[in-house]
Amino acid sequence: MPLSILQSPSTAWKLQDAKAQFSAVVENALRGVPQHVTRRGKQAVVVVSQQDFELLQRGAPGRARSTPNLIEHLLAIPKEAKEAKQPGAAGKRVRANQIRLNAEPRELDFS
Repeated sequence: MPLSILQSPSTAWKLQDAKAQFSAVVENALRGVPQHVTRRGKQAVVVVSQQDFELLQRGAPGRARSTPNLIEHLLAIPKEAKEAKQPGAAGKRVRANQIRLNAEPRELDFS
């Protein structure tokens, strides 16, 4: 199919044109270019490849994801930190998440 009849990514197909040239709509979607279709001058649907659709579904809320969202990540933090010896603490026991830094506050001028 020659590229000249393929719809450019920045334009939308009118429903009548999309029906008449459905093969071109599908070819563009398979090339990774989402195909926007309008009905009565308003955005109606977007045609995407099966691969792109599956990628979108994996990222949709309520779907299984390979990486946790922020809330899942925060909920996975252990509630009680195990005690650990801090290097150079001369036998003192501190919690692993309570290592203290020797930092001084800086002077601020609010005038």
